[in-house]
Amino acid sequence: MDKTQLAQGFTKAFNTAPANYYFAPGRINLIGEHTDYNGGHVFPCAISLGTYAAVGDNDQNALRLISGNFEQNGVITIALDQLNSAKDNKWSDYFKGMAQVLEANGAKFTHGLDVYIYGNLPNGAGLSSSASLELLAGTILNTAFDAGFEMLDLIKFGQKVENNYIGVNSGIMDQFAIGMGKADRATFMDTNTLEYESVPVALGDNVILIMNTNKRRELADSKYNERRAECEEALARLQTKLDIKSLGDLDAETFDQYSYLIYDATLIRRARHAVLENQRTLQAVTALKAGELDAFSRLVSASGVSLAYDYEVTGKELDTLVQTALQQPGVLGARMTGAGFGGCAIAIVNKDAVEAVKAAVGAEYEKTIGYAADFYVAEIADGPKAL
Repeated sequence: MDKTQLAQGFTKAFNTAPANYYFAPGRINLIGEHTDYNGGHVFPCAISLGTYAAVGDNDQNALRLISGNFEQNGVITIALDQLNSAKDNKWSDYFKGMAQVLEANGAKFTHGLDVYIYGNLPNGAGLSSSASLELLAGTILNTAFDAGFEMLDLIKFGQKVENNYIGVNSGIMDQFAIGMGKADRATFMDTNTLEYESVPVALGDNVILIMNTNKRRELADSKYNERRAECEEALARLQTKLDIKSLGDLDAETFDQYSYLIYDATLIRRARHAVLENQRTLQAVTALKAGELDAFSRLVSASGVSLAYDYEVTGKELDTLVQTALQQPGVLGARMTGAGFGGCAIAIVNKDAVEAVKAAVGAEYEKTIGYAADFYVAEIADGPKAL
């Protein structure tokens, strides 16, 4: 997406030229899946796909918003003195929600803004289009009105919008990964303490290939709550003898020795994923720091196996993508990413093999599932910024 296209969309909507341009990335999680609510570590990164905006002032004392992705909604006008109105169940709620939280924390909106937005993140694919839009809105408003907030403030505001305004009981990982994004680096974060480290991801002659099932994640919410409850039950049984706060407190050996306390096939599998995935994430970061890309990639693939068989959050679509990718020459590792039950998988692929991998995996997917998958090469990108 370039500035010329953004300017054209803006001018068509508002009959004037924009003054400024912005971008906020989406995110993928390299490893550390379903560990955040189990007291473990995560390792996400911002990606080069994301949400763009062209922005100009207006004298209407209102936010006038239009999305090139939802042109059927036209220009949505929100008067600055009515920012605290209820949500409209439209994409603009994420922008309005951020404006509300910034204002509640002292931002002064002294004039109107016209905003044309266009995103190239596939909708419902689990690449955090909502968090991307929140941090785009926060960056625009913070910059346009010299509000003086730090990025960590905007990250926390984004989670507040999700939890209190949109009504999604999500953690802070998506906003954190996007806000703290740095080119060629991923964010290694302890979800208990929010302590984080920016770790170089040196892929050499390889790239990250995102493979989109094009299946929306309808099941994800109900199964997410079910998995969460199963892990809480396993933890409660372990706590009868172990002084631990979360499954993330355990190493593999201790879990193995005390698994008799759980003594339930399903609960043991769920807890085993939480414990070992956290250990894999620690090992993966160590491997990257040592320049051991093969070891890192094997851990990524091991995460995928655990998500499929111990945590059971993949399904036929993701399994077809991941298993087919792992059989292709030039693929170092692959797994699903995100909540599961649809959405996307990632593969670490040699640059020279990308087209062949896309062709082979795409053909097998269409044959097995009956419709096409989409593929995107993602670079690890910087966080939200003015362009």
